[in-house]
Amino acid sequence: MKNLFLLLAVAGVAAPYYFIYKFIEANNWEWSTSLFFEQITANPGVKILNADLTVAATTFLVFIIYKRSTNALSTKRFLAYFASLFMVGFSLAFPLYLYHNYKN
Repeated sequence: MKNLFLLLAVAGVAAPYYFIYKFIEANNWEWSTSLFFEQITANPGVKILNADLTVAATTFLVFIIYKRSTNALSTKRFLAYFASLFMVGFSLAFPLYLYHNYKN
């Protein structure tokens, strides 16, 4: 199971960055923040996914802050989850947390 979490963490980096690559490629190799936000709020289906992911990632952030405040989570691990959440996304942060905390 632990290997599956590691594989999902790798996929959690690869998948979002693949689509960032495709977004930039489709826009003549230029990044457009305004176009990005326009497209992620383009229709109700995308808004559903956006809301779901926002709630899940915020819940995870509150959880790791709480765990750190009670010393149940080391500073090193907290920073790893925090950085992965904001530099890549929930798709990396959560599988990484599960990988580190899975007990056989």
